[in-house]
Amino acid sequence: MGCASVGSMAETAQPLADLTEISTQVQAAVVLDREGSVLAATLDDERAGRLAASALELFRAGDERSEQELVQLDATLPDGSVFVVRDGDRLIAATTTPEPTVGLVFYDLKSALRGFGEEQKPKRAPAKPASTRKKKDASA
Repeated sequence: MGCASVGSMAETAQPLADLTEISTQVQAAVVLDREGSVLAATLDDERAGRLAASALELFRAGDERSEQELVQLDATLPDGSVFVVRDGDRLIAATTTPEPTVGLVFYDLKSALRGFGEEQKPKRAPAKPASTRKKKDASA
């Protein structure tokens, strides 16, 4: 398997916490970039790094075999499934219980990834209110 870097900041982002609370089929999840760096996870750093590396390798292999750019995949294993969804430069990977409801898991992962993207956007400074002071009349 490939290598994934995991910073100490691989904390559980709120969208991932929501994902594991709402989707009872999802056991663990990681958000990663296209290089395999873990951005957030529901696992400890070591296991998050292994899941990210495996998911990225699986996704890249599937992408090479696809005629179009791959945006999602699922792999069924004897004790559960692995799902990977890509949106732009980020991916989310999750492990599930056996025989998950595939469409629902994909929906939940896409929602979590969108939520993670919203959470990462820089907060805009509030607009300054327009000045209400009137200019002095030059003829006065």
